[in-house]
Amino acid sequence: MFPAGTRAVEHGTCDGSPDMRALVWITEDSWEATVAGAAELLPVDAAVTLLHVTGGDAEAMARVARSRLLGRSRGAEGMPHQQLRTISEDAARALLGDAASALGRSAEQVALRGHVEQEVVTAAARADILVLARDGDRSRPGPRSIGHAARYVLDHVTCRVLLV
Repeated sequence: MFPAGTRAVEHGTCDGSPDMRALVWITEDSWEATVAGAAELLPVDAAVTLLHVTGGDAEAMARVARSRLLGRSRGAEGMPHQQLRTISEDAARALLGDAASALGRSAEQVALRGHVEQEVVTAAARADILVLARDGDRSRPGPRSIGHAARYVLDHVTCRVLLV
């Protein structure tokens, strides 16, 4: 049952727009639950965007190690940070492809790089609803089931949120 003053919407947005813009934030650990929740609960006419954000921490560490510890430069193509970037881009594309297949409907696939929480908040500014999964200790219901990244996003997005 819905609280007084709210209403259920079978499809579309509450403002009468024909389509809901849904952003589905997927991560390596929880993408299956997130996609399953989106497939089950989003309206069939929702415009879905699958989002994966890769942080640059490992690449930055490799770049610093190469420049400070190893001392010599062999050109950009031989740099570990470039190799890590290529590997992470390939992994993100594969993950988005798997998520799109599991969703079972048309979806835009977006892979971003940067500070994960901030990129998700920025992308969610163009959405009517954000779908995300718990990223903390899933064995313990309550606040600890929501990790730092999801907590930041929940605290800063302005759209509706579906937490699965």
